[in-house]
Amino acid sequence: MATLTNAFYERHVDQLLEVLNRLNSALKAKDIPYRVIGGLAIYLYVDRIDPIAARLTRDVDIAINRADLDRISEAVRPLGFVHRHAAGVDMLVSADNPKARSAVHMVFAGEKVKKEDAEPVPAFTLQSETFNGASVAPIADLVKMKLTSFRLKDKVHVQDLDGVGLITPEIEAGLPEILRERLAQVRATE
Repeated sequence: MATLTNAFYERHVDQLLEVLNRLNSALKAKDIPYRVIGGLAIYLYVDRIDPIAARLTRDVDIAINRADLDRISEAVRPLGFVHRHAAGVDMLVSADNPKARSAVHMVFAGEKVKKEDAEPVPAFTLQSETFNGASVAPIADLVKMKLTSFRLKDKVHVQDLDGVGLITPEIEAGLPEILRERLAQVRATE
């Protein structure tokens, strides 16, 4: 049974990375900036330090500049992606599998995802990391986004980053007070 589970896990990782590689190729070719965020970004960072601690996610999330949305839609179309806006969410879905669960979800840098959010999605001011050519949001930005969303899965992602030592005192000190309080709440439940 473990072999079957491992094969499924590895196949899913490969599928996510294949989507990311296609997306990266299209956006880099048109010189369109983006950052991988969300669970996949957390997975990539944690996997680099402790592969056993890395949790899988089911989709790809990216931050983009709103002004690039039309250019992104055009750039990814030849690779089988189509832009869709549904339930207030912008996403790129595979033309042959338009389910939102398997989509690339997009949020806009410098804007709040929800009006009640404590912080906007960080603008592209910090240097991104690169994983196999893909641009991934810096850890400081990911921590801000996860503590802003603060859903159960976001708290778990914060625990994952903290558990492998990626939330440094410098990152913590750079957080607004409300997010430092949320970090303390997450740490109190570990």
